[in-house]
Amino acid sequence: MRPSLFIHTPHVSSSRLAQRHAHADYLNFRPATLDVLAEMLPGLYSAPWRTCDFTAGGVLMWTDMFSYTYCVKGGTLFIKGLAENDVTLPAFSLPVGDMPLSQSVALVRDHCRANGIEARFSAVPEDALADLERLGPTIVTELDGWADYIYDARSLATLTGKKFNKKRNHVNRFMADNPDFTFCAVDSSNIAEVRRFHDLLQLPAGKPEMARYEREQVSRVLANPEGYPFEGAVLSVPGRGVVAFTFAEVVGDTLHVHIEKMDHEVAGAGETVNQLFAKMMVERHPEIEFINRQDDAGDPGLRRAKESYQPVRLIRKFNVVF
Repeated sequence: MRPSLFIHTPHVSSSRLAQRHAHADYLNFRPATLDVLAEMLPGLYSAPWRTCDFTAGGVLMWTDMFSYTYCVKGGTLFIKGLAENDVTLPAFSLPVGDMPLSQSVALVRDHCRANGIEARFSAVPEDALADLERLGPTIVTELDGWADYIYDARSLATLTGKKFNKKRNHVNRFMADNPDFTFCAVDSSNIAEVRRFHDLLQLPAGKPEMARYEREQVSRVLANPEGYPFEGAVLSVPGRGVVAFTFAEVVGDTLHVHIEKMDHEVAGAGETVNQLFAKMMVERHPEIEFINRQDDAGDPGLRRAKESYQPVRLIRKFNVVF
């Protein structure tokens, strides 16, 4: 945790405050849904921080849980929802787009004053924290368990080096056990089989509400994969069919893995789909340098699994309150 306290109480005249409250009326938020994705994407894809929160999947797959709404003003995307660590508290994503940060944050603060809510920004990437702190927040708190794990894309595509010995062994085991396996992109010829596989997967133990929510969101993607800016792949073996599948989104130099499911009874299926998909995407998109496999949600087992792939960086995130 990195709690700190900053006190900033500038004097604002009543006439100027009234003018600024009038500005706030221009932030008219609407539900963030798939049918308005094209309006949100320019802002999302302009964010330079490589965190999953500024991707189509990061918004659309979690919009029901965090009640995301959006507004585009002055070439800038504003997203309003709930705090990642406390869904009882209204919160905003850091505005992204053409406006200077000082101007966009001022609009959010005016909106909050006009609507009687606290000006809170949630999941602020650590690389943006210094610029935001210069605007005078009162509380800055790190979100424990919400850091995104960032990996070198070519390392995951090749698994070369001693540090990946165990991962290579799992992949080799899978290929030895299943010499006739197939790996290919998800398309209209196999999406029905992927849906059936997903429907039969058992929910993981622990955090059942989150697991059920995620299942619903994955099912929504599988029902309309062409509606999302995702690319997917499926791993199958004769006699068993699908044993793993994955979907991800390319944003700049980063591949964001939003979905990865496997049959845990098939040794090495998870490691194999991970490597083959990284290899496929790096070949398809040479601009990819990093892979974001998102956070561990504070789960010790998930943390160990993500650490075992040797991340090159964890991008910490913060709540910032004015």
